Amino acid sequence: MAEKKPSTSRLGRLARLGGLTSRVGGSYMAQQVSGLFQDRESREQSRRRLHIRNAERVVGTMGSLKGAAMKLGQTVALMSESMDLPPEVAASLRTLNDKAEPVPAILVKKCIERELEAPIGQLFEHFEDRPLGTASLGQAHAARLPGGTPVVIKVLHPNIEKSVDSDLAALRSMFLGARIANRDREEVEQIFEELRERLHEEIDYYQEAANLEYFRAGLAGVEGVRVPGTYPSHSTARVLTMDRLYGQPIDGFVAEASPGVRQRAAEGLCISFHEMIYVLNAIHADPHAGNYLFEPDGTVGLLDFGCVRRYSEHWIADYARAGIAAVAGRRDEALGLCVTMGALSPDHPPEAAEVLWELVTYMVEPFRVGVYAAGGDGDRVQEKVNRVLPRVLRYPQIRAARELIYMNRALNGNYSMQRRLGARIDYGAVFERYATAALDRAAGRG
Repeated sequence: MAEKKPSTSRLGRLARLGGLTSRVGGSYMAQQVSGLFQDRESREQSRRRLHIRNAERVVGTMGSLKGAAMKLGQTVALMSESMDLPPEVAASLRTLNDKAEPVPAILVKKCIERELEAPIGQLFEHFEDRPLGTASLGQAHAARLPGGTPVVIKVLHPNIEKSVDSDLAALRSMFLGARIANRDREEVEQIFEELRERLHEEIDYYQEAANLEYFRAGLAGVEGVRVPGTYPSHSTARVLTMDRLYGQPIDGFVAEASPGVRQRAAEGLCISFHEMIYVLNAIHADPHAGNYLFEPDGTVGLLDFGCVRRYSEHWIADYARAGIAAVAGRRDEALGLCVTMGALSPDHPPEAAEVLWELVTYMVEPFRVGVYAAGGDGDRVQEKVNRVLPRVLRYPQIRAARELIYMNRALNGNYSMQRRLGARIDYGAVFERYATAALDRAAGRG
């Protein structure tokens, strides 16, 4: 059977996503009715089977539509814990990858020529027809500018911006209408609004160019970290030309690099992460392994700054205060700041506060013990966090505060990289230095 082509028209996408929403919502309604005639165990088994069947429907439709739908599915999978998705749904969504069928080079070149208003041979000394990669939102090609400077060109997929809001609305309607997400409506709405804002920024290459230059300047003093520069003369809202960075993905780097070189890479990632939060007040919010390149000496190249979350200086100050209080074991102060930041409702029951404090205590373990061996035999942080999360999700008063959605994603991504690199770092000392400086600046003392 021939594979269905992705829908390119807005109406075509709406029809397929609308049909999916109806099928998923209808199946849960039917299950509720049939469940009235089943015992508890049979009802739970039927619902688990339904979760699996509907997750497969969602993944199949979003994967075939590509573009914004696929990107949204991937992002929702990363946020599955915040939304308290059934494990069967989260597992299926994680099978969506950011790979897509390459757009033919001739079409990419036409787009570049149209956007930059010049022939491709005049714009570039050389252009590689074979893409470096094709993702759900765009495609990247290697090239050389006149004079030989190596660059990477990102080109947005055709019509991608026309499908963002409709795809998001359909997915939101499905998750709320079928009650797939086990959190209250207001919290789920907040998560989807955050997704909408970040996704609109990702499809604006002028915004990504501004992000690149902001982080390149801000991290220029961090040893062993590189961020590509941009070329405004060869960039538009749909085409982004930037420096080409070289290196290898983390798996190959870890397999070949010496412990000392891996340690240098881990230190660069650690310092740059703290610089982003506490100095630049912004985070690289798409921290998966594919967005890092490692050079033989441990220098790390940071890629893809389409998804960036910015914060006010005063919110970062509260975040720093909460972290300082948590590391010091000052429970009431830390939980009070969680209320201030929207992570805990003011009217929470004592049990919610207890389980949130237990989660926070596990999360700050690496900051309390001096030099910590991430990924070593004694590193049980992720295991402990995973064990307490089901209890955390029982309490709607513990919320996925909007500012923390991408912050937690970035924190988890950076910690995962530290573990893979086998880092040995005094995280507490690094955090205290940066958090104290951030508080001084917020108070006008720095």
